[in-house]
Amino acid sequence: MIINHDVVIVGAGLAGLRAAIESAEKYNVAVVSKLHPLRSHSGAAQGGICAALGNEEEDNWVWHAFDTVKGADYLGDQDAIAQMCYDAPKTIREMEHFGVPFSRTEKGLIAQRPFGGHTRNFGEAPVRRACYAADRTGHVCLHTLYENCIKRNVRFYPEVQMIDIIINEDGECAGIVAMDIRSGEIHIFHSKITMMATGGIGRIYQTTSNAHANTGDGVAILLRNGLPAEDMEFVQFHPTGLYRLGILVTEGARGEGGILLNNNGERFMAKYAPTVKDLAPRDMVSQCIYKEIQEGRGINGQPYVHLDLTHLGLAEIEKKLPEIATFAKIYLGVDPSKNPIPVAPTCHYAMGGIPTDINCHVRSNEGDGIVKGLYAAGECACVSVHGANRLGTNSLLDLVVFGRRAALEILRELETEGTKKPYLPKNADAKIKNRINQIFANNDGESAAIVREDLQKMMTKCASVFRTEEVMQEGAKELPELRKRARKVKIKDKGKEFNTDLMEALELENLVTISESVLLSALNRRESRGAQARVDYPERDDANWMKHTFFYTDDNGHTEIKYRPVNMALAESNEEYADKFKPRVRKY
Repeated sequence: MIINHDVVIVGAGLAGLRAAIESAEKYNVAVVSKLHPLRSHSGAAQGGICAALGNEEEDNWVWHAFDTVKGADYLGDQDAIAQMCYDAPKTIREMEHFGVPFSRTEKGLIAQRPFGGHTRNFGEAPVRRACYAADRTGHVCLHTLYENCIKRNVRFYPEVQMIDIIINEDGECAGIVAMDIRSGEIHIFHSKITMMATGGIGRIYQTTSNAHANTGDGVAILLRNGLPAEDMEFVQFHPTGLYRLGILVTEGARGEGGILLNNNGERFMAKYAPTVKDLAPRDMVSQCIYKEIQEGRGINGQPYVHLDLTHLGLAEIEKKLPEIATFAKIYLGVDPSKNPIPVAPTCHYAMGGIPTDINCHVRSNEGDGIVKGLYAAGECACVSVHGANRLGTNSLLDLVVFGRRAALEILRELETEGTKKPYLPKNADAKIKNRINQIFANNDGESAAIVREDLQKMMTKCASVFRTEEVMQEGAKELPELRKRARKVKIKDKGKEFNTDLMEALELENLVTISESVLLSALNRRESRGAQARVDYPERDDANWMKHTFFYTDDNGHTEIKYRPVNMALAESNEEYADKFKPRVRKY
């Protein structure tokens, strides 16, 4: 079946919904999601969304931009960072007007809390910049935007999984191929504009804060269609996941006064980051936790440390961190008002993804080429505001700022060029139907679960927080065999309706493609920067590596890596603060 819309957005998290709200004012907009929209992973974000509102102390967008550039270890594109931080205050006010129930100050203003890496006056001291709704910020933002989409008659296709992108002979995006999970039917969505908002890649690792749906679908599908992925080596491990489970304990817990302790009862971050202590950027805190563990200061010799909230008291915890308290009690049997919470780093966020320009056009190469009619925003995209390490609360901000910017550019394109759809190739779904038939016919392979577990073990061993040439080479040698095993998986369910076996087999191929891009990009970058901590190359090397990785692959596993320079617009401007944005040693 061919389904026609002016705009098709893949993914129903905050980026997709924010784009849909803006686009639906004038055009026929569809949102395709492998989940019900309200189960999108944006809803799991806890601690806040940042903007230099200055509601609780002096702040401005330039300080925010400085923190973001520095936090990104100077690999973020400064034109995009400036745009995001400048747009942040009005974007938050728009979210407030949509109906987001932010926590409030005594004066009725949006409340703000400190967060890791956010400072005032170019690093002088921590600042209250994170707007929040207790510790359920993503949840309330997601529900509010969904309700506004319903109000504007956005057409939702829930439980419909994108399987391929359609790029015609002219190099234009003509839509997507997707499977209705409920019926098993394959549909072609033909559109003038297609936008990727497909989320993260966390399921390539054993322990992650990401939902089971975060299998990197959009990035992997575009890679297999000859388009690049940018800076995939930079995968953030959040410092505080519940030990062994990876369930997130928001940075807001430390923003409200929580402290990290080792087995000696020492507040160890004070020696690594004496100015901001526990509110250092995430890459640094995760690496410090692992260092404490490796040097024998994990709790009782185990691979975790303590997050202590006991001094906050029960009333404060229940008011500002109710979800964290519930998680700790349910999953670990720990009452955080009485005992510290066992935590360890957990895979959390991909700084890299589908490369885009500042208006969210998808780049076709490491130069300035774009794919006509194709956009991307959110975690799946890399406009490069996060560089080598994302600051907490910049994720939700990225989603709504660039979701909105994508929509404004989509409207401009539709209004200036009309709504005539690009040419749709014949039998655009043939390749996918053949692949699905092949999966049904496989009888001698393994289950997707077994191959996925082996892949996750390899990635956790070879491309986690600390990396070395030797160990990554071991992983690289395993990739071809894992790719073959993924192509041969067999499924027990031969039916059509809700065939989760088939879904997992298709997602597994995406996980292998994503793992390949992460591991080989990391292997090629011989320096330590942000989330890329190379034990064998411990220093940042600006002379050779101040550049973005562009990774290419195909269905046969042939790979190529190219590079693009970092945009240094703020450092090269004529503004009085320009010198602040030039690369320097990162200290907190």
